Amino acid sequence: LRNRYRRVILTETRPLHHWWTLKNARYLAAALTLLAVIILAASLHGISFAADTALAHSDPPVYGGPEVHDADDSSDEAADLRTTSLTDDGYLSERWGVDRIEAPQAWQITKGESIIVAVLDTGINKDDQDLADRVVAEVSLADSPTTDDVYGHGTHMAGTIAAIAPECLLMNVKVADDTGRSEAPVVARGIVWAVDNGAQVINISLSMRASPELEQAVDYARDRGAIVIAAAGNQGVSEPVFPAYYADCLAVAGTNKNDSLALFSNYGYWVDVAAPGFNIYSEMPRGEYEHKTGTSAAAAHVSGVAALVFSIAEDSSGDGALNDEVRRAIENSCVSVDGVGMGHGLVNAFQAVTAATSSTLP
Repeated sequence: LRNRYRRVILTETRPLHHWWTLKNARYLAAALTLLAVIILAASLHGISFAADTALAHSDPPVYGGPEVHDADDSSDEAADLRTTSLTDDGYLSERWGVDRIEAPQAWQITKGESIIVAVLDTGINKDDQDLADRVVAEVSLADSPTTDDVYGHGTHMAGTIAAIAPECLLMNVKVADDTGRSEAPVVARGIVWAVDNGAQVINISLSMRASPELEQAVDYARDRGAIVIAAAGNQGVSEPVFPAYYADCLAVAGTNKNDSLALFSNYGYWVDVAAPGFNIYSEMPRGEYEHKTGTSAAAAHVSGVAALVFSIAEDSSGDGALNDEVRRAIENSCVSVDGVGMGHGLVNAFQAVTAATSSTLP
């Protein structure tokens, strides 16, 4: 009887063990399949885990993650590009965002002649002659002994702005240190300094915590006729960041090459517009060019568009300033795109310039 009972147990436990092994195998296969789907979706939607905006002095620097490349940017090609002008077709072929927002069409009307764009960032590379020749004023308010760009972020933003508004001027306001970190009070001082020295467009490709000084500085810029444009942040969430959240700041989300909200980009009711932010090719220190991903680059695209619009806008409201007309022209001319939380949609330089030249703005 004992032997018979043992045979029964053995006979019954083998199928049970086999069933448990198959079940585990099915779970493993399902998990691997799900992982593959996530990776594929990420590649299709332009996800990047690069942290490209500074949150505060104690937080990660401006760029802190892996870089994303979708084209060959070898040193030989970069050297060839350095010999071309900002509006050369070969040069622009690398800058897909410039074409996507129809900046070349806008150049038939204006190239942003003499409009001063303040770049509040890590500095602008002095060795890049084209960018350096555009700088009309500069100051370092950060913990750095130089206004030069050691980190690389500010040069990248300045290059994108100049690529969209080829005849604009630049103001180098260094508010982030040489490791890419910034503090809200320093950024606030940078805004005031830029306005007092004649900036009409202020690009802030940084995000940080709320600050009374920061909000007051944004209001100061508005009251004196400047427009402040800021990145929405790269956490892929709807929670507001600053200064983008402030009402008098134009908050910019990032889009991918499919004109959809990029998965890295913040979004929400507080976002005003969107612009290309995935794999953006632009200048770096030491004569190099790189692709960078983030809402920083998206904000730079909008600052370039703002320079174009500023150069031909008229004071239709009669308040003696143009920043309200510029903002209205940019927002009302956006193109509807897929995704929620992108405000008016994807900016369009040509339509914005056309709207600004109309006798009345909607």
